[in-house]
Amino acid sequence: MDLATVMDRMAIDEVVSGYAVAVDDGDWTAYRALFTPAGRADYSSAGGIEGPAAEVADWLAQTMKLFPVRQHLIVNRLVRLEDRGGWPGDRAEVRADFLNPMRLAGPEFDGTVTAPNFVAAGRYTFGLARGSDGGWLLTRVTVHEKWRHMSA
Repeated sequence: MDLATVMDRMAIDEVVSGYAVAVDDGDWTAYRALFTPAGRADYSSAGGIEGPAAEVADWLAQTMKLFPVRQHLIVNRLVRLEDRGGWPGDRAEVRADFLNPMRLAGPEFDGTVTAPNFVAAGRYTFGLARGSDGGWLLTRVTVHEKWRHMSA
């Protein structure tokens, strides 16, 4: 593996981690900055919407108010880099499993949060493209939710 490939893999990993941090922290400016201008996101398998990343960010900003505590764990990342005859290309795809525990907003009793916990899990597919500055940006994010659970 050449140095350029290693550097691309590290940069792509940073974009995927940046995605999780932006969603968990509710940083919708950072979320939007991860995408190309034509980037799209699809949360329809989890009961959400599909559309341009900026519109999806607005939807997430409202929806995530239901979950004031969020923590994405994105693991088992399978990175596929475009290969142009032995040279690194300008496109990549990442498939990665996720586990997303969250706490629903709710009342407290005697200083203890009584709202239930909610866990969703599945797989993401991230499409990426090399930007004009050489960095990587998301062209698409697709959520493939496999299961969810709510505890009392």
